[in-house]
Amino acid sequence: MFPTVFRFRQTSEFLDWFAERNRTHRHRVTPVPLDALDGWAADPETGNLRHRTGRFFTVEGVEITTGRRETGSWTQPIIVQPEVGVLGVLVKDFDGVRHFLLQAKMEPGNINVLQMSPTVQATRSNFTRVHQGGAVPYLEYFLAPPRRRVLFDALQSEQGSWFHSKRNRNMIVELPPDEDVPPRDGFCWLTLEQIGDLLALDNIVNMDTRTVLSGLPQPWPDDFGGPGAEDRGRHSMTELLSWFTDVKAPQDLHRRRIPLAEVKGWTHTGDRLVHEEGRYFSVIGVDVEADGREVARWSQPMLAPAGRGVIAFLTRRIDGRRHVLVNARTEAGSRDVAEMAPTVQCNPANYDGRPEEERPRFLDTVLTADPSRILFDVVHSEEGGRFHHAENRYLAVEADDTVPLDAGEDHVWMTPGQLGSLLRYSNHVNVEARNLLTCLRFLRQRDR
Repeated sequence: MFPTVFRFRQTSEFLDWFAERNRTHRHRVTPVPLDALDGWAADPETGNLRHRTGRFFTVEGVEITTGRRETGSWTQPIIVQPEVGVLGVLVKDFDGVRHFLLQAKMEPGNINVLQMSPTVQATRSNFTRVHQGGAVPYLEYFLAPPRRRVLFDALQSEQGSWFHSKRNRNMIVELPPDEDVPPRDGFCWLTLEQIGDLLALDNIVNMDTRTVLSGLPQPWPDDFGGPGAEDRGRHSMTELLSWFTDVKAPQDLHRRRIPLAEVKGWTHTGDRLVHEEGRYFSVIGVDVEADGREVARWSQPMLAPAGRGVIAFLTRRIDGRRHVLVNARTEAGSRDVAEMAPTVQCNPANYDGRPEEERPRFLDTVLTADPSRILFDVVHSEEGGRFHHAENRYLAVEADDTVPLDAGEDHVWMTPGQLGSLLRYSNHVNVEARNLLTCLRFLRQRDR
């Protein structure tokens, strides 16, 4: 059906290949009532949504009280998926050029069906074959890589607004020169330059690829911190870690899982679970049929956001080096009190009609920025396996004179290189900031 092509001389050649796969890929995603999901049911006592195997994930409730957000307390539905999955990218040199093995993968929540995923993108339930489906291709390279060079390996958090304490193992593994990888349909090798081209396009490089590539141990450009970037910013690394510890030390977060039936302000219509004001997200059900997956048909609940979000760094040059304004952010599902997050991370529509003190700080600075101050502006999807048509507008915006150098106790300026060096630790940098770092680092920019 498809030409046997695994490397491309030009990004345009890849785009032709990708478009052909999208045109001919067989898939169907059909919304169905939550009460009619095959294999899923609400617990009669708690209302929690569970799979009949007891595996994969559940949709439950969570209650949060914190002094670290515009809203101090709330309840909401949340996905509970305690198992750790694998997100892994294989790397190999061809003719002296480093290439990355990615796959054109269908996810039921993808707004455009296929997106470029890591070599391996699998939950533990999937790769232990709870679904009784096929094996995950290339998994062996990440579960047993003794002959291979591990370039990056860390447990990283997922969306804290929608997942309860969810983590995945992010890995980059380099193959030795004499090891060939058997070619499989739907996979291809791309250079970092080509991936950078694709990051400038909406909804091509998926979230899991972006978070894995944020950990690539490659020196940052000198004006972003450069080699040995840890102490080449406005603050030293010791000062930044002290700031982060000081933010978390008061333990101003109380969170407990509650039955989904006890979540306040949400209504179960039978078809879906919705917020009473139409804000935030809904919990919906889908039936899925697709080629190229370990299982050809399945059903599942998904979270469907109520509109497109904004994820942005304010940035400025300090002493000749570019810095980004990082926010210590608390979320419903955070494993710790806070993680380092973008300057702005929200869905603006959730704050329509709200008083100024309840709007996220710097949101309006980003939304009203003069176009000449925008370094990049692209729409990327979030994880299509759990979220339905979840998109965010990713931006980097040059700060104007209204944004202070001392931006308050929850914000600090650091170089991208400093923030990138913190990726080796778990639960320090959230997934949205990691995605922005990948855009900053590899996307072709108008101006650095």
